[in-house]
Amino acid sequence: MNDVEMTPAPVLELRGLCKGYNPGQPNEITVLHDATLTVQRGEVVALVAPSGAGKSTLLHIAGLLDQPDTAVRRDKVGFIYQFHHLLPEFTAAENIILPQLAAGAPRKQAQDRAEDLLARVGLSARAGHRPAAMSGGEQQRVAFCRALANGPALLLADEPTGNL
Repeated sequence: MNDVEMTPAPVLELRGLCKGYNPGQPNEITVLHDATLTVQRGEVVALVAPSGAGKSTLLHIAGLLDQPDTAVRRDKVGFIYQFHHLLPEFTAAENIILPQLAAGAPRKQAQDRAEDLLARVGLSARAGHRPAAMSGGEQQRVAFCRALANGPALLLADEPTGNL
């Protein structure tokens, strides 16, 4: 077997990525120019750069949020947002159950998975609380659980420890 056959495919690979705002205008801003990123399964990568350098933009593109293919985004990519984006009318558990139901999981299985994830982050007692009744750190942990709910191959996190 040669080296090419032994090297597993990356879980994420971006090549020549460009992103700008207000193209062709005097106030045009180029955020990403010819960006390249490769992430192997199990690898932990941190994007470290000053505010405004394009970290969130890169994560949104990598997470298929700018022009999402919803099936790939739902099934393969977990995303922890900088601002949690929990659905305020739903409980912590329901915020974790919903993406599983959207992926076709049976309700009981989704409920069990939500309870397990909440227990792992120490929030079993908060499962029935809505986001407004939780601290920022608790909301962040619920968002983390939601991102893991469908067992994604790739987990993207935008400032994941900001409220912890």
